[in-house]
Amino acid sequence: MQSRITTASPVQARLTRILAELREDHRNIAQLLDLVENELLAVDRGRTPDLELLHDIMQYMIVYSDAVHHPREDLLYRELRGYDEKLVEGLDLVETDHQSIAELGLTLRNDIAAMMSGVEIRRERVVGDMVDYVRKLRKHMEWEERDLFPRADSMAGDDDREIDLSALSIMDPVFGEVGHSVFENLRRHLERAGAGR
Repeated sequence: MQSRITTASPVQARLTRILAELREDHRNIAQLLDLVENELLAVDRGRTPDLELLHDIMQYMIVYSDAVHHPREDLLYRELRGYDEKLVEGLDLVETDHQSIAELGLTLRNDIAAMMSGVEIRRERVVGDMVDYVRKLRKHMEWEERDLFPRADSMAGDDDREIDLSALSIMDPVFGEVGHSVFENLRRHLERAGAGR
């Protein structure tokens, strides 16, 4: 696990380092999506899903993936545009995709929280939204790995510039060196999942 940038502003990071951290984030997010899919399998088998775990995952997605990871990718996209307009051809949906993923994630987190507090919500709708969320986020990350990141790699090869990450220098609360206690349950699930491989 790489350490995250946590020093005072202004925070500068080399493009190659940012790309490495974005790729690491994708691996971490994929682990969380695996946990969501395991809970979906539990539902298919007639068992009750672990709502606390699902809530923790969606909370992480809101406070880190949507608030730090995706804005870093948006920053990368803008850097590409400033470097060479040709490098962003066909990438118009990066920021729009991030927004729609964030909206679906927030809805899911709120629905799961409501279910935990006893509010009646159609389970089929929530399960359908979870399936859509996992599918959309996996497809989005695959697209970035296949298209956006290689374009940025080509820019880094020519100009490994420093980029200001002052507004986005937040430690990953689950996968960072010092995890936040709010996510202790989620970290335990990840450790068990890792031990089972």
